Amino acid sequence: MAVLTSTITVDPAYVIGEIDPRMRGSFVEHLGRCVYTGIYEPGHTTADGDGFRFDVRDLTRDLGVSIVRYPGGNFVSGYRWEDGVGPREERPTKLDLAFQSIETNAVGIGEFMAWTRTVGAEAMMAVNLGTRGVEEAAALVEYCNHPGGGYWSDLRHRHGRADPYGIGVWCLGNELDGPWQIGRKPAREYGILAAAAGAAMRRVDPSIQLVACGSSGRRMATYAAWEAEVLEHTYEVVDYISVHAYHGPRGDTRADYVDFMAAGADMDAMITQVIGTSDYVGAKLKSRKRLNLSFDEWNVRHTHGTWRQGHEPWTVAPPLIEDTHSVTDAVVVGSMLNSLLRHADRVTMSCFAQLVNIHAPIRTAAGGPAWRQASYYPMQAVFAHSQGQSIRLAVESPPMTTQSYGDVDQVDAAATRDEDGSLTVFVVNRSLDDAVLSDVVVRAMGQPHVTEHVLLHDDDPDATNTHDHPDRVRPRHLDPPGLDGGRLQVMLPPRSWQMIRIVDDAGRRNA
Repeated sequence: MAVLTSTITVDPAYVIGEIDPRMRGSFVEHLGRCVYTGIYEPGHTTADGDGFRFDVRDLTRDLGVSIVRYPGGNFVSGYRWEDGVGPREERPTKLDLAFQSIETNAVGIGEFMAWTRTVGAEAMMAVNLGTRGVEEAAALVEYCNHPGGGYWSDLRHRHGRADPYGIGVWCLGNELDGPWQIGRKPAREYGILAAAAGAAMRRVDPSIQLVACGSSGRRMATYAAWEAEVLEHTYEVVDYISVHAYHGPRGDTRADYVDFMAAGADMDAMITQVIGTSDYVGAKLKSRKRLNLSFDEWNVRHTHGTWRQGHEPWTVAPPLIEDTHSVTDAVVVGSMLNSLLRHADRVTMSCFAQLVNIHAPIRTAAGGPAWRQASYYPMQAVFAHSQGQSIRLAVESPPMTTQSYGDVDQVDAAATRDEDGSLTVFVVNRSLDDAVLSDVVVRAMGQPHVTEHVLLHDDDPDATNTHDHPDRVRPRHLDPPGLDGGRLQVMLPPRSWQMIRIVDDAGRRNA
């Protein structure tokens, strides 16, 4: 194993932007066991009076999730929201065409909104623009947000909820460029529909913010052209364009895993390109608006194209896409989080997909325990220490050659500055084999002092947490390195993620 060198320079004066609280988002979809036996399981030993699991609630709170996208995802493109409101015993059981499952509708808008209150998060609601349209989208906004006096808002009253839910963020459909999507549309048709639906929804509640569908991924044949055409129709109506990206090794070769470790570089490129496309459309329309990005689906995923995993169709809550995240996956998640932080000036919402069981940081056993996957830990740390500003770093790193992205930095880093002036540096070593001795140079702080140093690494890169061994992978708290003249040294093992917390003792005494 070779030991290489790098330098990371951090100066709190170089601010990328304020970190929006909605950057700490997640996603709950009616897919597999995300809802049923995930967040919701009546009869479970930890279930509350509404049927929601306390153990999952507590893990979600500890994770620090601020906003949750719902109810899909692919699911929403065939969903009738009316099926999930009112008395449970009167709700229909339906075929979910998106995942060939049975949807009981035991959880709908009212239950989901009650659950978001228990975990301290706001809701991001998606409307069905696959099989439905303008009228149904506006009706849903009325049901959720209008005080009363109309059919749908009065229906909410009859369902036992007088106060509006006040949902602030709404997605205008989901991935309607994808051939897998129910009601797939060409960009022009979707753009015209989304603009009309958004305008009608705003007539019901002018305060809402709207997200237009961007491409389902960077490898889509219509990527960038889709964004350009959709925004031609929706630019003055919406506030965000969505971005989606999942990463996993495409094969079992070494080159596939080198590419996988560089997932953050792919995210960087996609964010830059979508920003450029959006700004081009704004300039073309001579608009004074500037749209932000909602990166509302992202994560590590290994089961591309293998949805059923041997399970029979037309069952309730089949265990679909339940990836077990290794320590290597967690390191890649850390680099993806770094990418989001580096673009905090324009990526002002993001939702990792999904919260429970579906390639998720939290796993559950039906009738049994819940546990943290390895990917839980970098998410939790970044969410806890992204309450202020994102700081631009200067990174000098050895290159790492990939087959898909060319040369990328082997050392990937991002930093934040909290309201109390403390700095947090997040560092990933993307190499499969080589350690890096990294100098971290801290500028413009009077008496910097390292208060916490956390490492996520394992000699077994495939180590995971499981039902029987839920704590096999955990971050280790190391002795904080000393600073000499504003410089400290840290060893970065291969396939590792680290967090370094730095406070200014002089600044604290003067505060």
